[in-house]
Amino acid sequence: MAHFFWTVLLPAAVLDLLLGDPHWMPHPVRWMGRTISVLERLLRRLFPKTPAGERGAGIVLALALPILFGGGSALILWGLGQVSPWLSWVVQLWFTYQLLAARSLQKESMAVCYPLKKHDLDGARQAVSRIVGRDTQALDETGVAKAAVETVAENTCDGVTAPLIFLFLGGLPAGMAYKAVSTLDSMVGYKNEKYRWFGWASARLDDVLNFIPARLSGLLMCIGAALLPGCSGRHAWKIFWRDRRKHASPNSAHTEAACAGALEVQLAGDASYFGKVVHKPTLGDPIRPVEPEDIPRACWLMYATAALFLLLFAGLSIWL
Repeated sequence: MAHFFWTVLLPAAVLDLLLGDPHWMPHPVRWMGRTISVLERLLRRLFPKTPAGERGAGIVLALALPILFGGGSALILWGLGQVSPWLSWVVQLWFTYQLLAARSLQKESMAVCYPLKKHDLDGARQAVSRIVGRDTQALDETGVAKAAVETVAENTCDGVTAPLIFLFLGGLPAGMAYKAVSTLDSMVGYKNEKYRWFGWASARLDDVLNFIPARLSGLLMCIGAALLPGCSGRHAWKIFWRDRRKHASPNSAHTEAACAGALEVQLAGDASYFGKVVHKPTLGDPIRPVEPEDIPRACWLMYATAALFLLLFAGLSIWL
């Protein structure tokens, strides 16, 4: 654990900070997405088209993907280690770096911020539509900025800090298994007619794996807010404890509530999906409206939270 942190995880975090996620590179998440699509078609043909049959097929998928990618990566690393420990290290470093998404989140959210600052609302709507699932055509400038801030805040956990935790605890195989579950949830974990039963197991497994990371991430984000200029640690703490359970998901609101408090804005609330308005509770107090500058502030909060996790892991590594 300690050796992996110093030789792989910490350098991988630096690589993510420097390189981000170039779109031309092969990426394990894209491999996972293609595998999910193939397995979904296969399992839907093999299992009965009933709620029980679809749930059974979804359970098989939810177990198969993390075993395939987690176990497969462990097997590959073992084989590479037999050839050369250096080759095994290079592969571990490369794929560990690709499981972290901090720089990618910053890049995609700042692509929303830049047109907003130029009052290019159409460009900002188009940019934010690439990172959110809601309808964006009718959003005003405040709505676009709020959607980008919410994306950074919510994905701080499943895109950055939760992968850090699983990688620290179990190396690349655990990180791959976690990312497989997270990708499953993003692709099939919906409560609509198509995935209500088929995606049930994937959504529940994602809830279980993120239960502790979401809460730790919210707590450390509050500490990060106290260290950053332009953020309120006191208000982050207040809103985190008050609003962190105000979401249909048991985990999604923790970092979002901490971020809303830190920025002293109100996030979440009603949103439109595929032309249908979904009523959701708000997080935070509307002390001031969300503005474009809140997007880079949310990114700094994300980085501060990740840095605090790395400091915690460094301390644990030294102690161990």
